[in-house]
Amino acid sequence: MNKFLKYTLLLIVSFVFLFPILWVLLSSFKPQSELFTYPLTILPHRPTLENYVNAFASGDFITYYKNSLFVSVVATLITITINVMAGYALSKFWFRGRDLIFYVMVGTLMIPLQAIMIPIFILLKNLGLLNSLWGIIIPPAATPTGVFLARQYLQTIPDSFIEAARIDGAGEFKIFTMIIVPLAKPIIATIAIFSFMWRWNDFLWPFIVVSANKKMTLQLALANFVGQFQINWGNLLAMTVVTMIPMIIVFLALQKYFVKGLTAGGVKA
Repeated sequence: MNKFLKYTLLLIVSFVFLFPILWVLLSSFKPQSELFTYPLTILPHRPTLENYVNAFASGDFITYYKNSLFVSVVATLITITINVMAGYALSKFWFRGRDLIFYVMVGTLMIPLQAIMIPIFILLKNLGLLNSLWGIIIPPAATPTGVFLARQYLQTIPDSFIEAARIDGAGEFKIFTMIIVPLAKPIIATIAIFSFMWRWNDFLWPFIVVSANKKMTLQLALANFVGQFQINWGNLLAMTVVTMIPMIIVFLALQKYFVKGLTAGGVKA
């Protein structure tokens, strides 16, 4: 009976959290006139793909999709590389000021983007990276959260593995690629999920960096459906569903490592 009550409660809580997503999905197949009928209905009475057709016809969404995929995938690869290397250095090497560097890096989590937005914008302008996808990718590539998670996880890997490899004559790069990276798959998957989600959903930074229509990401394109006097809810709901698909795919592909990577990050330094 206890197990039954627990699973029943979990199902209810899950439904409460998933209901908004389910409502968006079902409402995207409703005609515009049906979205505001009273009383509200969950299931569409006359399902239609009109919202999807109109949404793709009203903008160059294939280009926006490609831009978002490029930014998210490339930024995630760069983030994983930098964060895992930094976490490895901060967990397995001793050098003067190592702990101070780590604490300062973690301390930057308390600095909001709005506080450093103008200096970064000026720097990108001087480097000629405004109105480019690289201007969106490079500034947030090294995340303190990722470095923290990588360091905490890599501390759980016994030093004896690394020492044995050094005795056998393996170089540092080979140790990192052949031993550390395979053992760090859970935390790599965790950082990948977080990074992809952050970059895919990011609106503020692309909004500041990009002004050319051909360089817009999906989140900027979605904002175009919100007008000054009216909102095209049908098109907005349809494209919202489309933007959720890559994140769901990434999470489902990496979910088996996700919990393990997070729990291992809780080990005391």
